[in-house]
Amino acid sequence: MRLTDLPLRQPAYVDLIDWNALSASDGQRLREFGLCEGASVEALHHGGLLGRGPIACKVGRMTIAMRRNHAAAITVRTGPQDGLRADDEA
Repeated sequence: MRLTDLPLRQPAYVDLIDWNALSASDGQRLREFGLCEGASVEALHHGGLLGRGPIACKVGRMTIAMRRNHAAAITVRTGPQDGLRADDEA
């Protein structure tokens, strides 16, 4: 699911980032915030009119504001960090 679709306060991990959907400077800024595949994320608040503005996200231990179109370029998963389900581990 996209980060824009992640329910508020639902912990997740970054599965994939479409770096081509971001400008070079925007991608650089997100990398500097620690946003990369495998990073822990959590949507905290949707700003703007009707929640269609920027998204406040927790990335690791830091809280950042992210434009909605940037969040749409990020695919997240809510399962275990390594991508394995509990029934896969045996």
